[in-house]
Amino acid sequence: MTTDQIMDILVVDDEVQICRNCLKILALPQYKVEYAIDGLDALKRMESKQFNIVITDLNMERLGGMEVIARVNASYPKTIVIVMTGYASVSSAVEVMKMGVFDYLPKPFTPYELRAVVEQACARVALRIQQANLIRQTKKKMISHQLIGESLGIKKVIQMVQKVADTDATVLVYGESGTGKELIARAVHANSNRNKKVFFAVDCGTLSDKLLSSELFGYVKGAFTGADTDKPGIFKLAHKGTVFLDEISNISREIQARLLRFLETREFLPIGGTDVIKVDVRLVFATNKKLEEMVKKNEFREDFYYRIFVYPIVIPTLNERKMDILPIAYFFLKQFSEKMGKSIVKFDEDSATRLIEYNWPGNVRQLKNVVERAVILCENTVISLKDLPLLGEISEIDEMIESIPRTNEELKLLKKKIRQKAVNKVERNFILNALARNDWNITKSALETGLLRTNFQNLIKKHKISRP
Repeated sequence: MTTDQIMDILVVDDEVQICRNCLKILALPQYKVEYAIDGLDALKRMESKQFNIVITDLNMERLGGMEVIARVNASYPKTIVIVMTGYASVSSAVEVMKMGVFDYLPKPFTPYELRAVVEQACARVALRIQQANLIRQTKKKMISHQLIGESLGIKKVIQMVQKVADTDATVLVYGESGTGKELIARAVHANSNRNKKVFFAVDCGTLSDKLLSSELFGYVKGAFTGADTDKPGIFKLAHKGTVFLDEISNISREIQARLLRFLETREFLPIGGTDVIKVDVRLVFATNKKLEEMVKKNEFREDFYYRIFVYPIVIPTLNERKMDILPIAYFFLKQFSEKMGKSIVKFDEDSATRLIEYNWPGNVRQLKNVVERAVILCENTVISLKDLPLLGEISEIDEMIESIPRTNEELKLLKKKIRQKAVNKVERNFILNALARNDWNITKSALETGLLRTNFQNLIKKHKISRP
């Protein structure tokens, strides 16, 4: 996770040269670094300024690191502490970790090691800031119907909706399944001068040609067997309102032709009827397929494509707008908590991290379902990892098992690959779970698992594990 906020860092060590070296190593635009020459000097500085991170030595003549840690924990609980010392030992590491220290850096350390641990601490600060802001917010930034987010992608979508809403232009929404195409259509309607009239949503992918035609255009009594009375179609009922036609790529060329004529004239004949009906209806179309490619393959009418391709809006996937995951999750958390009569106020840091890291193939719809289930499972006021369903992906091993070898050599090779994949998967999950249990603290995770810190770091690099 990243933040635009400048991080205030305080380095505490009675060896001035070490302080100056730390300042040089951390001389980056995103950091504002100061140093104190002992614990008393550090506490005096903290009285007049709030620091995001304190990096302190343990052994100092005037007020040692242990006392500094205790005072920071008591008076500045939002400040993250990193310990550095030349007197490294397992016992001292365990002791400071029990005091809530974020990480433990034995001297001598390399510039890379210092920057790495500070970067991890900044990620934790950024997550805490975002969590606190989201909890305080009573209103989310949106333009109706859950269009939530601060990413450039969703801001562009919101701007496009705002520009087109007050016109009568036909809108075509592109987006993967679960990205919220209907939400965009409802936002267009809600921000238009038609918002007092009806909004109809029709899933074209679930209806046969005959049923879709009768739903949209209606029919007259006796038009076909079973038509015992007149039935007004959606277009007639939606006069002065908006009709949203989802999965438009699934309709037949015949229906495309009827819709093309309707778009040109806003007139139609009910099935079996002789009297033309004229209406004022705004149309919003949506699809998760590339219509232009379908036109090239003669699977979609070219004239109809160009008629609906007036104002395209492309919705980014949830994976393309990572920074919006927590705001959306908190929106659903509030919604489902109130609906179920619960008082759940937040996600803990581990569960929030898991939500951000997950790939979300089902996009916002999947996130909504995950949060709903988490609210059902949660037994207190904070959602933790145990309340989240397994956010797994299709196993490569399962796919390999499905492939049937033809020779003994192929069988041996496949067995070797499966073993290696299985080991890698277990190893990667072993590291990820250890990090999740220990707030992504490498030193603490290594201590808990019984691995040397260097070996633990090597496994992180091997499996390309990184934190957003």
